[in-house]
Amino acid sequence: MSKAMKSGVSRRRFLAGTGAVAAGLSFMPRRGWSAEEAKINFYNWDTYIGETTLDDFQDVSGIEVKMDLYADNDELFAKLKEGNPGYDLIVPTNDYVERMLIADMLEEIDRSKITNFGNIDPAFQDSQFDPGRKFSVPYMWGTQGIGYRKSKVSSPPDSWKVVMESDEYSGRIALLSEGVIGAALMYRGYSYNSVDPAQIKEVQEMLIKQKPHIKTFAEDNGQDLLLSGEVDLTMEWNGDILQVMEEDDDISYVVPKEGSLVWQDCLCIPKGAPHPENAHKLIDFILDAKVGADIANFIYYATPNKAARAVMDDDYNLNPAIFPDDATIKKLESAVFLGTDGTRLRDEAWTRVLAA
Repeated sequence: MSKAMKSGVSRRRFLAGTGAVAAGLSFMPRRGWSAEEAKINFYNWDTYIGETTLDDFQDVSGIEVKMDLYADNDELFAKLKEGNPGYDLIVPTNDYVERMLIADMLEEIDRSKITNFGNIDPAFQDSQFDPGRKFSVPYMWGTQGIGYRKSKVSSPPDSWKVVMESDEYSGRIALLSEGVIGAALMYRGYSYNSVDPAQIKEVQEMLIKQKPHIKTFAEDNGQDLLLSGEVDLTMEWNGDILQVMEEDDDISYVVPKEGSLVWQDCLCIPKGAPHPENAHKLIDFILDAKVGADIANFIYYATPNKAARAVMDDDYNLNPAIFPDDATIKKLESAVFLGTDGTRLRDEAWTRVLAA
């Protein structure tokens, strides 16, 4: 996930009429929602929610939402692995959902309380990492690729080579701190999920050699560096680049021809959640068609909410940077949990890249 912007309403399309979403919804009276303390603790990627979503939810439910932020899945996992400090709803990416299931960190979701689950596209109603969708609800999906400033490149950077094995844009490159090893493996023709020691060593050495040409390994803020002109190319999540494309038409996005990561973020209830009933209510609210459209319009990631897409315009539904074409999709690969040994192998390689 990952995945959302570090600042500012200006990065998103603000929907007119902040009360419009809440006013158009029908829910149970507030007194019917009072079985638990009227609070929920939400642990989410930075501003990875609609501009008014949480306020609208409080308006119709009477439940106050406190949202804490994390930068990546590792931070989320580390925060919860020793015991839930009090969160009710989290947003892990697909391979971390699998990892958390193995570690018995997630509560089963009561589907009878998610009345809007049918709004989800049937293609997302089941998953390999959570068969039957017992512990997760799809939230957003997207790709990793290269955001770039059109006026500063000789041609669209449609290969990972320009950021991982070239000095053409030396000092003007940012690489995302999450997923570099996987993307480098795909560039070299291997699986994103490879744990072959020889292949890992090969890409580790390539990245170390490339380091003098990389300005920074960005923690989910490559889009800010691109917008400010500090870099001309950045490895980033597609939604982040789409958001800054709204501000600057000199910015564009491409999925490299060697292939890339396709990810899916999910809504999950962690074990020990103090307000699980409220968590179910917030999940159901998010899956409403109008609410889902509001969120997707705001953060520019691909929604799996079919009902939401039905009320959205072609600027969203037909945007290839949001919904890749079939040829691109065939080159995408989902991350899977690599096991303890595989995870350690890749973490050690990444540590050596950073320390070099």
